[in-house]
Amino acid sequence: MNTEEVELLSDSKYRNYVAAVDKALKNFEYSSEWADLISALGKLNKVLQNNAKYQVVPKKLTIGKRLAQCLHPALPGGVHRKALETYEIIFKIIGPKRLAKDLFLYRFFADGQYILEQSEPLSSSILQYDKLQ
Repeated sequence: MNTEEVELLSDSKYRNYVAAVDKALKNFEYSSEWADLISALGKLNKVLQNNAKYQVVPKKLTIGKRLAQCLHPALPGGVHRKALETYEIIFKIIGPKRLAKDLFLYRFFADGQYILEQSEPLSSSILQYDKLQ
C-alpha cells in the first residue's frame, strides 16, 4: 500500500469502498461455474465504477489474480469479455501514470494472446492503455 492509499484510509467513504471490493472479491470464492464468474465480475465492475473518484483500486493484487484466472482459455468468451471490461474500467480509473507503476499486476497481454484474438473489438481499446507515453 502506498502513502496515498494509507492517507485515504482516514476517509470513511474510502474504507467503505475497500469493504465493498472485499465483498465483491468474495463472490469469486463461491463461484462454481462460469456464469458465477460473470456475475462476480459484474459486481466488481459496479463497485469500481461507483468509486472511480478515488483513482485508486484497493486490493489490486487480488483483483489482478482474479482477472488473470478469468482469462483462462478453458473459460467461455463471455467470461473473457467481462474480464476485459473490468481491465478497461481499472485502466480508466487509475490512469496511465499509475498503470505504469502497477502494470505488472494487470499485464495479461503476453499470456493472453488467445483472449485478445477472441475479443478483438474490446481488447483493441485496452491495448491503447498498454502503449504508455
